[in-house]
Amino acid sequence: MKMRVYYEDTDAGGVVYHSKYLNFCERARSELFFEHFPYIFEASKGHFLVSQAECVFIKPAKLGDLLEIKTQIIQVKRASVLLMQEIFRCDGANLSQKLFQARFTLAFVKDEKPCAMSDELKAVFERLF
Repeated sequence: MKMRVYYEDTDAGGVVYHSKYLNFCERARSELFFEHFPYIFEASKGHFLVSQAECVFIKPAKLGDLLEIKTQIIQVKRASVLLMQEIFRCDGANLSQKLFQARFTLAFVKDEKPCAMSDELKAVFERLF
């Protein structure tokens, strides 16, 4: 997923706030879910929460940069999914520099408690894996 860095994402020097990288990753994950799992947004069927995040800030993104967020499924378990997300600065049509990477563990919850994913949901993740 590509997105532009806007003024609201930066400090007075035009450098992206550290917390905005998490927002960028969240938007990319949401788009993945909208595309492949639209039915999980029905609260009665459960949803995912970030239960763990391990972030590495490599280089700063700046005002006006075009970024690409890449998402890769690393592991699928009964009640969780491990994802790797990387943010790159785009230089024209090419990815020029990796700026950020994070591993996110997403826990599947229903009625505010962790629970196993349905076989159908797990199968969709495994196909994408």
